[in-house]
Amino acid sequence: MLRAGIVGLPNVGKSTLFNAVVANAKAQAANFPFCTIEPNVGIVAVPDPRLGVLAQISDSSEIVPARVEFVDIAGLVQGASQGEGLGNQFLANIREVDAIVHVVRCFENEDIIHVAGSIDPARDAEIINLELALSDLAQLEKRLDRARKQAKKDKEIQAEVEAIEKLLPALNEGQSARQISLTLEEELLIKPLGLLTRKPVIYAANVSEDDLATGNAWVEKVRAIAATEQAQVVIVSAQVEAELVDLSQEERTDFLESLGVEEGGLQSLIRATYELLGLRTYFTTGPKETRAWTITAGMVAPQAAGVIHTDFERGFIRAETIAYSDLVTFGSMGAAKEKGLVRSEGKEYVVQEGDVMLFRFNV
Repeated sequence: MLRAGIVGLPNVGKSTLFNAVVANAKAQAANFPFCTIEPNVGIVAVPDPRLGVLAQISDSSEIVPARVEFVDIAGLVQGASQGEGLGNQFLANIREVDAIVHVVRCFENEDIIHVAGSIDPARDAEIINLELALSDLAQLEKRLDRARKQAKKDKEIQAEVEAIEKLLPALNEGQSARQISLTLEEELLIKPLGLLTRKPVIYAANVSEDDLATGNAWVEKVRAIAATEQAQVVIVSAQVEAELVDLSQEERTDFLESLGVEEGGLQSLIRATYELLGLRTYFTTGPKETRAWTITAGMVAPQAAGVIHTDFERGFIRAETIAYSDLVTFGSMGAAKEKGLVRSEGKEYVVQEGDVMLFRFNV
């Protein structure tokens, strides 16, 4: 399951956003720093209207969406890498996620205290990024000492030493590890270190309700920061998300349209995360259930089958495949087969976004 960690300074709207997008979230959202004492974890369904359409075609008894795990991590402050605030225990939590959602405050509200006394997204983002870089720097320096001793007897360890030595200069200058090119081999060697600044980042610019459709000058500052890191920016409003929680789907749609937007923050965040990580969705459908499966772009059919069960990959024979749009156009698998649109794909087939698949395999 995809895991995304929500980070940022205290009082930027992290826990409010988390509570809103995770239906059963229990995180406390309060107007003081460190209101999140333990990382809160919530699992949310990935919104996908295609599931309902497929379920209707197959007369499915159940719909099973893909899921994303969000981890709300306590507010970091300057000096966190040296243990300030609640310090390293929260940095350790971030090492376990696939992507980082960096919430940056882009709204003014006199009733909500800012720990630095003013709104400045560039400063706030720099504080967090520097703390993550310093934490990585300490991690790499510690590993480098041991690796150099081990490298005398192990050539593979020597390759790890060289990868670390590539990263250290950038981190010493306050840059992120994402900005350094590594070979695939080097990438695999440093992966166990869980470098924070190597993880993909989405900046969530948290705005007021009035700025959700257009953004504001603060959002432009966030975009400028993201451009230097090849990161993505999503405009969200924790205030709006909190208001959406108690509305029906129809009321949500009407409310969002009145604000000039088509989707809420949850959909925006998940879509951006999928794009950032190069993820794709394929479907299985039948009378029992219609289900969405998440794979990495470029996966071939046996690998996609293995996401369901390792036996499917091991005994893979072929995959009966049809594009979602073709199945919807003809209204049934039988009608699509008559038109020759259901294909029999083998082991080399690269699964496409929206494929509807039925795997044949030997037990």
